[in-house]
Amino acid sequence: MKRGYPLIVGAACMWGTIGIFFSVLHFNFGMSALAIGILRAGLAALLLAIGLLLWKRDALRLPRAQLVPLLLFGLIGIAAFYVLNTEAVFLTNVATASVLLYTAPAFVTLVAWRLWREPLTARKIAAVIVSFIGCALVARVYDPDTLQLNLWGVLVGAAAGFTYGMFTLFSKYMSTRASPWTTVLYSLLFGTLFLLPLQFVDLPGIEPVNYQALWTEPLAWAALLGLCLGPTLGSYALYNAGLRTVSASVASVIATIEPIVAVIAGYVIYQQTLEFLQLVGGALIVAAALALTVGHGAAKEETAARLDG
Repeated sequence: MKRGYPLIVGAACMWGTIGIFFSVLHFNFGMSALAIGILRAGLAALLLAIGLLLWKRDALRLPRAQLVPLLLFGLIGIAAFYVLNTEAVFLTNVATASVLLYTAPAFVTLVAWRLWREPLTARKIAAVIVSFIGCALVARVYDPDTLQLNLWGVLVGAAAGFTYGMFTLFSKYMSTRASPWTTVLYSLLFGTLFLLPLQFVDLPGIEPVNYQALWTEPLAWAALLGLCLGPTLGSYALYNAGLRTVSASVASVIATIEPIVAVIAGYVIYQQTLEFLQLVGGALIVAAALALTVGHGAAKEETAARLDG
């Protein structure tokens, strides 16, 4: 199996733990979602910059030709995604926002097909559809009390899915043009700069920024550092490294195992119910990922990945 696949899986598993850190910071320490987003991006960028300064200074160099792509990455793939995804949760609910978020593989597949001529095969289209159905089941859309739809919420949720897809597309574009660490550092740094002004703007449905817990609750720092080192720096670096040998559309489908990890984590840590149809959804997601990473289809995708960019 190509080494890029385990890297993508590892990144998705780390992303699946985000909900744990967010729950602790929000419910235990009262931090707002926007505050967590700003601190997540900003502190992760700071920690990475210090690490690179000590051990890998060449990764601090920002190629002039990549300034605009990384600015757009920070604006769309980091700042806009953080805000839109949070807004979608408030306008609908967690389950609905999660399902809309996982329209991302469809966006990635279509854009990668047009931009980089990644093969738009029947296998890939089927995998995107199956993974989406699996994500919907994991999010319990079969429960009428869980699904909440309204036009504005659906539009914002779909926009969050698009920006989530753009994260993969920008990462893929940068994978052959800069070190994964350089890409992670500057996308987070620019994302932070775009997020900072939002502290002074009242966004509908989003709580005002609240940093009070950092001065009164030392354990909040532990949760924040865990969020920055694991599902932010660790996952982003693995994902960017994996995209060097895996096509963007395939990586996007494989990454849909994230909600499986989130549900399992909720079951283990918070004793949340794990229903039969959620297990079916998880099996569908795994089947979709395997369909694109095993056998003849994988060979085609690896060839396409080498030709990207």
